Amino acid sequence: PKTDIVFLKVHKSASSTVMNILFRFGETHNLTFAFPLGGGYQLYYPYHFLARFVQGFSPQSPRRFNILCHHMRFLQPEVQKVVPSSAIYFSILRNPVQLMESSFVYYRGASAFSRVRSLEEFLSEPQRYYNPASGDRHYARNLMTFDFGFNPDGEVSPERVQLMLKAIEASFDLLLISEYFDESMVLLKETLCWDLDSVVSFPLNSRDSSTKSRLPDSAVEKLKAWNRLDWEIYTHFNRTFWERIERDIGRERMRREVRALRQRQAELARTCLQGTGSVAPKDIKDSSLRPLQHGGARILGYNLKQGLDGELERTCRRLVTPELQYSSLLYKKQFPPQPP
Repeated sequence: PKTDIVFLKVHKSASSTVMNILFRFGETHNLTFAFPLGGGYQLYYPYHFLARFVQGFSPQSPRRFNILCHHMRFLQPEVQKVVPSSAIYFSILRNPVQLMESSFVYYRGASAFSRVRSLEEFLSEPQRYYNPASGDRHYARNLMTFDFGFNPDGEVSPERVQLMLKAIEASFDLLLISEYFDESMVLLKETLCWDLDSVVSFPLNSRDSSTKSRLPDSAVEKLKAWNRLDWEIYTHFNRTFWERIERDIGRERMRREVRALRQRQAELARTCLQGTGSVAPKDIKDSSLRPLQHGGARILGYNLKQGLDGELERTCRRLVTPELQYSSLLYKKQFPPQPP
């Protein structure tokens, strides 16, 4: 199994669920994580990543970390200073239409969204509300482009788009697609030579459907035009994703693998969870399993069955521990507090 990994956590693209998979694998195999200084949750995002943002990094010591997966704005030369040269780089993308709808609900306080009542209102005259000089502009335009390190307000010429796609292809071994999450996990498992249980997950940081809204077709077209760079990234890598499946796995085997993955997840859900699955934040009984609530979204969580035995309880708890709590736990394990 591959143990040196860089995951670019793209906003609002099922990346918290992927992070849980990496946390669990890293913990089980005693791997080290490149944590933000002081144990925060972001590597000084939205600034471009620098090696010195990582706890325990020093230019004098050649120390490398196994897994880099906290939120960052990608800058490969700096990333290479903190992970081994053999590291596998991957990320996950999401259809920009759903991504922006999610971003709008989640980041309602962002300057570009704060004066509008709806995403449609914003899209009717985005230039009126959007300020390219504001520090939180990226939540409102080409968020994936920004996370990959590029300028979200760059011109959309065919030459520039090609350069950007080539740069991403040169840096990343694998780009997954959140709409095809199970297929993505099978592809990840193959690429990293992991077993099935290592890529099993329950959806984390997802919001309840009451805050989701369907945009009319006219707004969808405006949204694609406004996020044209993201749209180019998504359509290109959605295509190469399926080409890779055809080449490396084949559709028939992929169907079998996805079925096995879903069966294992269903089995774990029956074993671990109370009820049928995720619940509203107010219904989560164990406060240590309550995810951070943000913006206008209601982020769902889980209740574990009572009376699970030691090892099983541990496995189940890890599967449903929200990102911030899990990150703190691993940070304390890697950097134990010094006794006074």
